[in-house]
Amino acid sequence: MASLKVPSNVPLPEDDAEQLHKAFSGWGTNEKLIISILAHRNSAQRSLIRSVYAATYNEDLLKALDKELSSDFERAVMLWTLDPAERDAYLAKESTKMFTKNNWVLVEIACTRSAVELFKVKQAYQARYKKSLEEDVAQHTSGDLRKLLLPLVSTFRYEGDDVNMMLARSEAKLLHEKVSEKAFNDDDFIRILTTRSKAQLGATLNHYNNEHGNSINKNLKEGSDDEYLKLLRAAITCLTYPEKHFEKVLRLAINKMGTDEWGLTRVVTTRTEVDMERIKEEYQRRNSVPLDRAVAKDTSGDYEDMLVALLGHGDV
Repeated sequence: MASLKVPSNVPLPEDDAEQLHKAFSGWGTNEKLIISILAHRNSAQRSLIRSVYAATYNEDLLKALDKELSSDFERAVMLWTLDPAERDAYLAKESTKMFTKNNWVLVEIACTRSAVELFKVKQAYQARYKKSLEEDVAQHTSGDLRKLLLPLVSTFRYEGDDVNMMLARSEAKLLHEKVSEKAFNDDDFIRILTTRSKAQLGATLNHYNNEHGNSINKNLKEGSDDEYLKLLRAAITCLTYPEKHFEKVLRLAINKMGTDEWGLTRVVTTRTEVDMERIKEEYQRRNSVPLDRAVAKDTSGDYEDMLVALLGHGDV
């Protein structure tokens, strides 16, 4: 039987692994070579490179990168090189630690990933940390925050497009009643947000908007400084229009006095292979400037080169 030929334009993981090893050898690290390879390989290719690198050089590529790189550039390359489920597990763990606590990241992971993706994140979390994500979320939150976050990370939503319009109408009415009563932590309010499919929730919130002339998030803005309400609004946006959530994270990360590199790196590395084109369109619409130009203006050096390459404007 004839052997399958690999198309000549597809880079071989053996070649990539060899080139990366060369980038770490000799005097100084060849950061440009690292970017030219890793920033232009998809998730499956990066996974193969890691396997080949470990088999050939008896070292985990991530450990090699950790030794050779530093600062924001290292974080961007490391997060990008990780398998998506491993990356989310790492970000989730970071978000439950005392000094890097970030409930926003937990909302992002729980609400913008598919049911299967979230399940894989929780598997990766258990494999790496020998405990469940739910355990850590429960341990590091309390009160209304725990009441919202725990079911969000525990759920396995139906992924289909089927929608029950009668249910959408009745639940839109129920949500409006709870909002009018300011019963934002009501059990049924949280149950609807944390268990309904994204398609069903979209229909419910569209009905809410049409019936009451306002989006639910506008009605939830009265307590704009309340962390629980902020997370509630973020969860709703992540479930219905994730590109709007990520555009806001990027806008705040870039426009701050001093860049929020962690937020910027997180969004670019986690969304490049998912919905970055939609996020870029939303960013351009909201800010009248292309995202890659805004990132280039606000960053520098190898870190800038890595992010711009991931955004699709780097030289292959």
